[in-house]
Amino acid sequence: MGSSHPLQEGPPDLRLVPPALAAWAAAALTVGATAGRAVVLLTVLLAAVLAVGLATGRGSATGQLRSRDRGRRAGGGTGADPRHGTESGRVTEPDVDKDTGPGPGRATEPDVGRSTGLPAGHVAEPGIGRTADPGPGRVTRPGSVAGPRRAAAVLTVLLCAAAATASAALHSADLYRGPVPELARRYAVVQAELTVTGDPRQIRPRVQGDRAAPRPVVLDAELTRVVATDGTATAVRTPVLVLAPARGPTAAWLRLLPSTRLRVTGARLAPPRLDGDRIAAVLRIPGSAGPPVVGPPTAVQRMAGDLRAGLREATEGLPTDARALLPGLVVGDTSRMEPDLYDAFAATDLVHLTAVSGSNLTIVLALLIGPPGLALRAERRGLAAGLGVSLRTTALLGGALTLAFVIVCRPEPSVLRAAACGLITLLAIGTGRRRSLIPALAAAVLLLVLYDPWLARSYGFLLSVLATGALLTLGPVWSAGMQRRGVPPRLAEVLAAACAAQAVCAPVVAMMAARVSLVAIPCNLFAELAVAPATVFGFAALAAAPAAMPVAELFARVAGWPTGWIARVARAGAALPGAEIDWPGGWRGGLLLAAVTVAVVLLARRAPRHPWLSAVCAVLLLLALVRPAPLTGTLTGWPPPGWKFVMCDVGQGDATVLAAGERGTAVVVDAGPDPVLVDRCLRELGVTRVPVVLLSHFHADHVSGLPGVLRGRSVGSIQTTTLPEPGGQAAFVHRVAAGAGVPVTAVRPGERRRIGPLDWQVLWPPPPPHPTPAEANDASVALLVRHTDPGDGAAATPLTLLLPGDLEPSGQQGLLRVHPGLGAVDVLKVAHHGSAHQDPGLLRRAAPRLALVPVGRDNPYGHPAPAALAAFASLGTAVLRTDRDGAIAVTGTGADLAAVPGGG
Repeated sequence: MGSSHPLQEGPPDLRLVPPALAAWAAAALTVGATAGRAVVLLTVLLAAVLAVGLATGRGSATGQLRSRDRGRRAGGGTGADPRHGTESGRVTEPDVDKDTGPGPGRATEPDVGRSTGLPAGHVAEPGIGRTADPGPGRVTRPGSVAGPRRAAAVLTVLLCAAAATASAALHSADLYRGPVPELARRYAVVQAELTVTGDPRQIRPRVQGDRAAPRPVVLDAELTRVVATDGTATAVRTPVLVLAPARGPTAAWLRLLPSTRLRVTGARLAPPRLDGDRIAAVLRIPGSAGPPVVGPPTAVQRMAGDLRAGLREATEGLPTDARALLPGLVVGDTSRMEPDLYDAFAATDLVHLTAVSGSNLTIVLALLIGPPGLALRAERRGLAAGLGVSLRTTALLGGALTLAFVIVCRPEPSVLRAAACGLITLLAIGTGRRRSLIPALAAAVLLLVLYDPWLARSYGFLLSVLATGALLTLGPVWSAGMQRRGVPPRLAEVLAAACAAQAVCAPVVAMMAARVSLVAIPCNLFAELAVAPATVFGFAALAAAPAAMPVAELFARVAGWPTGWIARVARAGAALPGAEIDWPGGWRGGLLLAAVTVAVVLLARRAPRHPWLSAVCAVLLLLALVRPAPLTGTLTGWPPPGWKFVMCDVGQGDATVLAAGERGTAVVVDAGPDPVLVDRCLRELGVTRVPVVLLSHFHADHVSGLPGVLRGRSVGSIQTTTLPEPGGQAAFVHRVAAGAGVPVTAVRPGERRRIGPLDWQVLWPPPPPHPTPAEANDASVALLVRHTDPGDGAAATPLTLLLPGDLEPSGQQGLLRVHPGLGAVDVLKVAHHGSAHQDPGLLRRAAPRLALVPVGRDNPYGHPAPAALAAFASLGTAVLRTDRDGAIAVTGTGADLAAVPGGG
């Protein structure tokens, strides 16, 4: 909720932190577990509560007896002492409240002692028993209060842990109750009625063989009635994951809103993939029909859905990245984000911007209440103050706005955490109490874990809490330290916030994703400049869309400018060769990075004393980010100097690179199935400029990686085969190219081109009057490539390569008929990943010295086929394959021809 004013923000109060952490740990251990495990843990905790309670009671009774004994000794027996006004067994306070003053050698008691009836420094413990007055001239010993206080704290921790355990057990019971778990274990076919509980989403695109797998829609739901094959009907309340038909009307399934009721027949249940998941089964919907709706969503969900749909409509005219990103920034709707944009956000650790969180809610509430630190002061700001709305009414309006925020943005972990903290802060403002943000965060964690114990196992919730805690604890300390070293205050605050959040969140990200981003802090700093205006104008478009779409489109257009800036920051950061590094995953990797982070922080504190060492570290970090190819080649041996051709290791697919003279310039032939893998290959080669991308045909294992080729590189044009099949993949290529502003043209049969030392001729598809093949593989672009080093002179022997795409034997035979003069070559890229479909005539005619096979490890097709390997062995051809050798580079010509494997 932002920074606070000293009059509203008290000293750190950590009393709620141990109960919150105990509840979190107990819920994480219990949720999803069997009833037996939950009962054992709850029994242990309740026994501990009982033991501590009994020990506290005995200690309190013993303390009272000792106090009476001390009182009797102080009073000289059991009678009254007129000097001190004592009675039997009781000691009264001396008359210190008179106006006689303290007298010599006597100190006055502070007001707190008079107002509570207790000596100074003594705090009453409610419900723990009384503490006897120490008598005249005596000072209460610290231990007389610390014991009961510690016992109360321990009891609170144990009770919160027990409550979280009980809540987690109740939530987990739905996973094991009723017939659904057993039906799922039998993969039974059922009729079912269910209620949608979450927004539908599409699975990330995948490549299966040479085809792009369908992207089915999945959604969270709750089974309310299930009918087994024997006709037995049972009313249930079981959480499931619904897998919609892969080839059904995707748009209709994606339009479903939470609270919509469906009735399906012939659906098959299956057990979840992971034990301890929050679903009891996976429900696969058969056929290809749309969703069988039997009940509409609630009015509240319809209103929220209309708002989200209105925002999407208002952003239709924006550039591609802004159109996809703005709904994610405002309401967490990432349905339009292409995988390459999401990967860029992941590489730069900017994904949190699309997971709506506290910053979004803070911006929205700040419009209403102004800066929270001034909310209780006469000079408070915001719309409420301008309209003369009272504090309590302002708090109520803020609460309503927060609840609406949760409904529209959906109750994701980060949204719930932000809403809970916001409501607690609004409660403090409405009641005129001091704001204390650390207790608010701890209270939010405690309440949310009790409400939904599954949050205890959510990485999103963990990251949200860690980032918020770092901003409240480490951020101010680091900001003050930077300001003492001369950093301007505002810059110090922003830099400290980014560093603190990254320091605590990076180990968790490494544990999940086995990677570390080296550009996260600068990218977050640059992106933060645009977050506030994008959010404000985005919410304005959201609110205006139902009433005035032209106004909403205007707001969206204004919001599109800062949103586009954020996307450009993400893409620029992700394009750096060293944007992220591989790191051990799991708990060990997370703990290792946490230790490294602590060491870096300790060294950073001493950096100003050693400017030269700091400069060296900065240069090393810059080199790690830029990774100049000559330097990395010297250090790692890859790529080898003077490489002419590289076959990238992209799994079961094709991606090859031809050096085009100038440093960093290359022609790319095919892009493989995975953008990440081909991008990594090009980074390692230092390729930053691609005059031409040649796509041999439109099968997914050759074109799905195209976004990775375009990422962060200057690309002149894309050339493709003349047959636009499969149509879906051809449309994908054109869509990606249009988004990057790269023209797409079809090759001209027989054309020849030259770029630097490269010269290539299109051998296939055949020129007229030969007909264009009707099958995608046989319509592959086949190239004869010559690479001549400029320094070798005109008489130099060129390196010759034959790249036949995925031509089948019929296409290979047709190529020989059209080009009867085709001679021997140095290198052959083996067609179709080394399948048995090779024409012996073409192999004999080409007589390659090297045969390179692009093939994936443990592929289900048995590639490369033994028959193909035997054919090359009979020709005396050396065979290298990417599944065993990794990326393969070709260097030299003639007698110096060599293949250098890059490692598997």
